[in-house]
Amino acid sequence: MSKIRDFITSLHKSSKRDYLDRMLNNKAECIKIAKKYDYHYWDGNRRTGYGGYKYIPGHWKPMAEKILKTYNLGPGSKVLDVGCGKAFLLHEMKLLEPKLVIEGFDISNYALEHNTDLTKPYVYYHKAQEPYKYKDKEFDLVISLNLLHNLRFFDLKKAFLEIQRVGKQSYIVVESYRNEKELFNLQCWATVCESFFDTEEWIYLFKEFGYTGDYEFIFFE
Repeated sequence: MSKIRDFITSLHKSSKRDYLDRMLNNKAECIKIAKKYDYHYWDGNRRTGYGGYKYIPGHWKPMAEKILKTYNLGPGSKVLDVGCGKAFLLHEMKLLEPKLVIEGFDISNYALEHNTDLTKPYVYYHKAQEPYKYKDKEFDLVISLNLLHNLRFFDLKKAFLEIQRVGKQSYIVVESYRNEKELFNLQCWATVCESFFDTEEWIYLFKEFGYTGDYEFIFFE
């Protein structure tokens, strides 16, 4: 049965965001740049993406500890990260459990090239909405952080079906909103989001797509 988790919210809230600055400064052009998922999205100007997405030792450790414990992951357990980006969470999980078997994929060649030395051998290029090369229930846990809302609606179901298929357990994170203010802030901030749904709509879609894993929403308050 699906459960709503609280693994990433504190990390999300630790970043400060100037919503109006991003909205009012040539956002349409910034969106075009961001959707290339290259340097400008990960390490360029804050208006086109993260503004510098660097590995900070220990930053992901509390979340990694919670995930390992919650999903009973130990030596030999297999974890797949769908839309892994620079894979800093996988890095931290591997540090905590060196015998963890990790894999991840992303559509950003820049991010894949800028994985840490620890995770780089285990990541590769692939689209989340295309069939995965794995057997049914091959992974003890499939995770996907802040990727699924970047897919257009007709690709969402494909990704959810594959996550559900290859994972014995799963945990996904999507952007959402609970009121008009959070919707406005999300619309101001998002550069690559394609699916803007409130929490009730997301939960409805989980059921429609047959997704039974865990989830967490991040909000722009």
